[in-house]
Amino acid sequence: MDIDPLDVVESAKSDDTAKNKKWLNAAVAITVALLATFMGICKVKDDNIVQAMQQAQADKIDHWQFYQARNVREEIGKSTLTQLRLQVLTVSAGQRAAFDEQIRAYETLVKEQNQKKEDLKALAEKDQVTYDSLNFRDDQFDLSDAAIAIAIAMLAVASLTQLPWLYLLALLPSCFGVVMGLAGLLGWGLHPDVLVKLLT
Repeated sequence: MDIDPLDVVESAKSDDTAKNKKWLNAAVAITVALLATFMGICKVKDDNIVQAMQQAQADKIDHWQFYQARNVREEIGKSTLTQLRLQVLTVSAGQRAAFDEQIRAYETLVKEQNQKKEDLKALAEKDQVTYDSLNFRDDQFDLSDAAIAIAIAMLAVASLTQLPWLYLLALLPSCFGVVMGLAGLLGWGLHPDVLVKLLT
């Protein structure tokens, strides 16, 4: 029986390919499982942040509406106060005491409305700061989701094509996604503004 050296080489190559295929598929499966788990954890935190953003936005709108209402009350009070001050000049001394009492009441009302209006303005501005801070973290989670989704797609293609270099290339968006997810979870100040502006 003759042994063909080419058959031996082909047999060795097929054994190496099977080992590479087994290694690559296992690496892809583990990487996808880890990325999907991390993505799920980030999604829970991101959903909570989105809810807090919605609450901050609603609070800001409410505070600005109350601010406008206080502003209208203050302006009406100022207008009435001006009318009373002008009318007091034309009344007799006996009626003057009643006008003075009303003038003091409206002066107090105007001061109270102005103070309440300023308090509401401060609250509305604080709500905006809260919203912006939460939006900063939401952007981090959005970038993490996008990068990990791209990585999972690349990993699927790497598994189908059996290209180890594509698996290694998929680790780049994987790492970026994990870093951005950790930045969102841990409150890091990492925020690629150029990329965020490009995507918004």
